[in-house]
Amino acid sequence: MYIPDFNQVEDRALLFDLMHRFSFATLISTDEGIPVASHLPFMIRPSGGTNGILVGHMARANTQWRSFDPEREILTIFQGDHAYISPSWYVQHPSVPTWNYVVVHAYGLPRIVEDEDAVRRMLRELVHQHESGFQVPWQMDLPPDYESKMIKGIVAFEITISRLQGKFKLSQN
Repeated sequence: MYIPDFNQVEDRALLFDLMHRFSFATLISTDEGIPVASHLPFMIRPSGGTNGILVGHMARANTQWRSFDPEREILTIFQGDHAYISPSWYVQHPSVPTWNYVVVHAYGLPRIVEDEDAVRRMLRELVHQHESGFQVPWQMDLPPDYESKMIKGIVAFEITISRLQGKFKLSQN
């Protein structure tokens, strides 16, 4: 990602906050040299590894997970708020339009999580994260056979983040 120095954000707390607030992200990998993307919910575990760990899952029918290589980086893009900025808003003219946005690119190595109990814990954590804002949060107390069947229909994974790039472009330079 192109990042001029004045738009670069390296503060991990700010980056993790954006990743948490805009946790529905785009996962990009390659399969035999062809880019593949999925749009998925993620959780960030800031204390894992050097740069944190992303936790996610996808439908087993989504073949993207089959191309995961624990020795090849994949990319997760977290897109925050963004807006078109009209030149009519500027005091100084001539001017041109721009786009303000905040984004984090998290690169890392994927690992499939196969232990059903670990997957169950991951899902409960994800549900808790998203239900906690409701007045009456839904509790994940499903019949065991149903829950097990649903878990078999997904592939859970972790991404150990090797590097983070943050760009907060919030002005016309």
